[in-house]
Amino acid sequence: MHTKGLVVVVTGASSGIGRATALEFARHGAALVLAARGTEALEAVARECRAHRGARAVVQPTDVADEAAVAELARRAVREYGRVDVWVNAAAVAVFGAVEDVPAGEVRRVLDVNVLGCVNAARAVLPVMRRQGTGVLVDVSSVLGLVSSPYNSAYTMSKHALLAFDSSLRQELRLAGERDVRVCTVLPATVDTPFFQHLANRTGRRVRAMPPVYTPRRVARAIVGAVRRPRREVFVGASARSLRLVVAIGPGAWERVLAAKVDRDHFVRGEAAPHHDGTLFAPRPGPGSVGGGWHGTVRTAGRRAGTAAVAAAVAGLARRARR
Repeated sequence: MHTKGLVVVVTGASSGIGRATALEFARHGAALVLAARGTEALEAVARECRAHRGARAVVQPTDVADEAAVAELARRAVREYGRVDVWVNAAAVAVFGAVEDVPAGEVRRVLDVNVLGCVNAARAVLPVMRRQGTGVLVDVSSVLGLVSSPYNSAYTMSKHALLAFDSSLRQELRLAGERDVRVCTVLPATVDTPFFQHLANRTGRRVRAMPPVYTPRRVARAIVGAVRRPRREVFVGASARSLRLVVAIGPGAWERVLAAKVDRDHFVRGEAAPHHDGTLFAPRPGPGSVGGGWHGTVRTAGRRAGTAAVAAAVAGLARRARR
């Protein structure tokens, strides 16, 4: 599927992966409908998108947990552009804390946004795509859709649920003969976004992005690639791809390793943090941003430089061996 001229709806478009995805589609000349809760940030993204190749962009403030609001988002896209070619679900929230320390209402809110938000989107847009005979629905899950993490059980549950939900959707579409309506699940590793500043925190410790950290644009490019060539699942980052094999070989051992790594690397050592709701129930004011200041670009460049150095060394050894 060519990306130029596509009508693309992006939820969670005000920051992070959603914002990077909107900008990436704008660079390819797509027509965009941008959704999130924060109007100021949405308007800022729309202006950035319109600066790329004259891309069109409209905003629709939306809480994806609200089924009626998501239905209106789909109707707005059809009113503006006459169709919906791509729908990207990137809206997500999280709360960090031990299971017994996180209030049930906060767990419910995470599941309402991260899971029911995607259910609401599918129910709203799949009838449109069925009538068109084509379309791609992209759900942004996480490597935590494959494994579990301490202090992050609600988010982990939600990302596991997305894999199951998308699998069910694909089966239903196949049985209905809708071969050109595709559902893709994207599973990134840790990404350099404001997500970790926005999450609710019940741990009493300051949370940080756990390395390795990848850039939001890398995820956005993977999403655009999945639209061009739809497939079931797309893993973003070498750590995400290798994790599949590790989990399959030794799930019990991996649980022990991950628990220790999260406890050691997911918090700023020695820094306390007050309990707060983050953006669970209300967006953060301001224009928003793509990056979170976790140095994903620098770390990605470092990994690439290291890989290139290893490849050059191996090539040098091979040349000497041939001589």
